[in-house]
Amino acid sequence: MSRQPVAVIIGAGPAGLTAALEFVRRSDVRPVVLEASHEIGGISRTIRFKGNRMDIGGHRFFSKSDRVMNWWTELLPVCAEEDGEHSVRYQNKERTITAATAAPDPDRVMLVRPRKSRIYFLRSFFDYPLSLNLRTIRQLGMRRMFRIGAGYLYARLAPIKPEETLEDFLINRFGTELYKTFFQSYTEKVWGVPCGHISAAWGAQRIKGLSLRSAITHFLKKTFAQKKPSDITQKQTETSLIEKFLYPKFGPGQLWEYVAELVAEKGGSVELGWRANKLYTSGNRITAVEAVSDAGEIRTIDADYVFSTMPVRELVRALDAPVPDEIRAISDGLVYRDFITVGLLVNKLTVTEPDGSPLKDTWIYIQEPDVLVGRLQIFNNWSPYLVADPSKVWIGLEYFCYDTDELWQMPDEAMKQFAISEVEKIGILKASDVLDGHVVRVPKTYPAYFGTYDRFDEIVRYMERYQNLFLVGRNGMHKYNNQDHSMLTAMTAVDQILAGQIDKSVLWKINTEQEYHEEK
Repeated sequence: MSRQPVAVIIGAGPAGLTAALEFVRRSDVRPVVLEASHEIGGISRTIRFKGNRMDIGGHRFFSKSDRVMNWWTELLPVCAEEDGEHSVRYQNKERTITAATAAPDPDRVMLVRPRKSRIYFLRSFFDYPLSLNLRTIRQLGMRRMFRIGAGYLYARLAPIKPEETLEDFLINRFGTELYKTFFQSYTEKVWGVPCGHISAAWGAQRIKGLSLRSAITHFLKKTFAQKKPSDITQKQTETSLIEKFLYPKFGPGQLWEYVAELVAEKGGSVELGWRANKLYTSGNRITAVEAVSDAGEIRTIDADYVFSTMPVRELVRALDAPVPDEIRAISDGLVYRDFITVGLLVNKLTVTEPDGSPLKDTWIYIQEPDVLVGRLQIFNNWSPYLVADPSKVWIGLEYFCYDTDELWQMPDEAMKQFAISEVEKIGILKASDVLDGHVVRVPKTYPAYFGTYDRFDEIVRYMERYQNLFLVGRNGMHKYNNQDHSMLTAMTAVDQILAGQIDKSVLWKINTEQEYHEEK
């Protein structure tokens, strides 16, 4: 009797769990998922705190890939809530899904959520995408509006500047003044370096289709187009401008915890608290993965295939074969930005909608340069089921830093007080209205497009020598992926294995927008 083939999958985030479920659904390959932490979902997990739930970074379940949308909605059916979204449809070439209030399990569903996000700047709210209305003009003032308009026209009419940095990328699309007003401060909070030091590849990866013209066109269509039944696919809308998205009732971790259950039910395994620390090689193959538990127990798992979502720097260090000095130097020079979310339970926010009602934003970009907080989430608006007491407001304050920074080292209580003082300073809330708080630190959340990133292709070429090793997901590929992008890299790798036709270059061509993928 031949041995059942085994795929060792490093990491239980969206890419790793997608690969595992694809294997158990479609083949006799047995996936063994090794997760160093004790939580499912990677940065797409849901944090629980005293009956409340936190979403790390905010995860819209939206994709222009029908394959991903089908994958999600087959696991968690679309369910309309009492928010006027009953007419929403999700339509693709094969089928139409109409949101229904009934589902086999009323708790295991996707809600259709309206997307609203704004920029907080000059102690007031600006629409995102920007709306060219009287309110915006009053807020910015005629002088700044003139500079924005002149800067945009110059960017459109002048010869296009070569896009070597993110600053070049943004100025080419928005002009210098608009870039400095609404992009520079927030982006530099996220990355901790000037935009002129970041590769233009970041913009190409995340916002390649967004421009002032596309934002204005979207605004005009939204304002004057005839009202039609809502289509959740929004195929003709740039991802940054979508108006609605799907969202698991109890947060993103709900879906990935369910996926982990299905993997185990169908013969795979998800091992929590096991860190992959060595990859054994023989010639052009990875033969086994050694893992160590929190208690120091060591186990070695023979592998026919290996999927890695671990940071590339750690992967290179884990190889048992000698690695050329230049490859090791490049991997050691890769930079990762770390992330802190401070959850605050409050009686109310000081700021409201113009009619006095609670804010409807899912997240708010904090553009104010005099505070470190970069973004604010209102978890009630992602899903009302994320907050235990609907009379309270449950928010997340997001900070970007390095694990060597004073901010990262700050004790939890001090971090909470620091965050409260910052949002009180800019008029978001009063410290006296804060009831409780919780601090979550997430290392290596954002793979950076500086450091030795400009030589990253050398690592990709070096790793291709291992025929049965597949780099997938955000950290696995050192690419700032959305979760649908991460999932597609995993799906495509499984497709190639089962078809017996391996072309890893295809994985690196998958882009967040996915138009080319759908056409093919």
